[in-house]
Amino acid sequence: MDQKINNTNRPPYGILAVLMVGAFIAFLNNTLLNIALPSIMVDLDIEASTVQWMTTGFMLVSGIMIPATAFLIEKFSVRRLFLVAMGLFTLGTIIAGSAHFFPLLLAGRMVQASGTAIMMPLLMNVMLISFPIEKRGTAMGMFGLILMAAPAIGPTLSGWIVEHYDWRMLFHFVTPIAATVLLLGFFLLKDKKGKVNIRLDYLSLLLSSIGFGGLLYGFSSAGDRGWDSPHVYATIAVGAISLVTFIVRQSKLDRPMLNFGVFKYPMFALSSSITMVLNMALFSGMLLIPIYVQTIRGISPMDAGLLMLPGALAMALMSPITGKLFDKFGGRVLAISGLTITVVTTYYFSQLTLETTYTHLVILNTIRMFGMSMVMMPVSTNGLNQLPVRFYPHGTAMNNTLNQVSGAIGTALLVTIMSTRTETHAANIAADAMKTAPAQPTEAVLAEMQQLIEMKAMLAGINDAFFVATFIAAIALILSFFIKRAKQAEDPVEEQQGEKNVTAKLV
Repeated sequence: MDQKINNTNRPPYGILAVLMVGAFIAFLNNTLLNIALPSIMVDLDIEASTVQWMTTGFMLVSGIMIPATAFLIEKFSVRRLFLVAMGLFTLGTIIAGSAHFFPLLLAGRMVQASGTAIMMPLLMNVMLISFPIEKRGTAMGMFGLILMAAPAIGPTLSGWIVEHYDWRMLFHFVTPIAATVLLLGFFLLKDKKGKVNIRLDYLSLLLSSIGFGGLLYGFSSAGDRGWDSPHVYATIAVGAISLVTFIVRQSKLDRPMLNFGVFKYPMFALSSSITMVLNMALFSGMLLIPIYVQTIRGISPMDAGLLMLPGALAMALMSPITGKLFDKFGGRVLAISGLTITVVTTYYFSQLTLETTYTHLVILNTIRMFGMSMVMMPVSTNGLNQLPVRFYPHGTAMNNTLNQVSGAIGTALLVTIMSTRTETHAANIAADAMKTAPAQPTEAVLAEMQQLIEMKAMLAGINDAFFVATFIAAIALILSFFIKRAKQAEDPVEEQQGEKNVTAKLV
């Protein structure tokens, strides 16, 4: 990253505006798809364990790409990286919008992911070097307000589009906007970067891709194939071995592709742990609520989107407030308060019934999102604040990579729990139903019984998944008690250079 940005008195608001618009479109695209997943399942005749690849496939590519972004940020200019990222995202959107079978749709999503994977660390790095620590919480809060507008708009807009048009219109809607942002970036971004004499270590890139990719693919496959499948545990084992080799190699390189030295800073290590654990719990709501309201309750996509709207608005409106509170009080109080709310509301989501009212779901989801709004940005910012400037690209890349990995693990775990527990509950409910069924039930009665058994079994499976998510969120709550306000650590490399300069002057 060009350090000239850091040396100016005024933050580069023009660059930040273009980057934020690009990131907003990427976030909007993701939130549009969540409500559409049940419609995609019906239209393409696929199961929940298959359609989850719309999310986990995106994570897979991101997990492979993001570790390299630290190198890319150091090597290339903001303009060049943004144009490549937005170009890939636009191309992926066009491919997905023309898909009439699942593999092509998934391919489009993966191309989108390759662009988004570059864009988010790039934006975070520009934010970090543009604002001093004492103003960073407020800046991140405003950044959160803009980005969280996407989850506020996305579900409702998606519900309306899916209800009145084909789900492919979601991609057709985004395509012209993405193309416009790409053109704006081409004409408005003018920053240049001097030649940087660093080279990509291709062996590190290979090990990183196999390591993170193997873990993501293995955990994602578990939702479809089961944890006892050789395909699953062999892939996870290969990924784990490659990742360990990658970490060892990075520790021996003078200019590592992804510097694991960031974990020597305790607040960064703690913040990464908390956000990873919380991410696993977060996906329970994103994944399970749309399935519950549409598949079990028969609520329309439009109403399902409106259900999510107040929670997303609460999260967006709280972002600047949370940012200012973070600057004043630090992250510990916010994290403990927010995670307590998250744990309690996640538990209440594990008590859903076939008669749970729409209003109850709206209020519960809104309170849950309110709690999460107090955690993610403050905890991440507090951890990054402890890093020396030289580590910013590596810190943002590491956070984004770990978020993708934990998200994939959480999704696979919760889908597996929902699927296996649904089968168990279906067998038990069917056995109980046969005891009270008529001696010779008609086909109509059997069909009605079968439908009711499937609905009750899936509901019980979803409740079990939410119950596990409650314990996952509780782990994050326990970790939050160890948070301390971070101060930027001294860079040992800069100290050594300063000592050399002093010695040279004395001589």
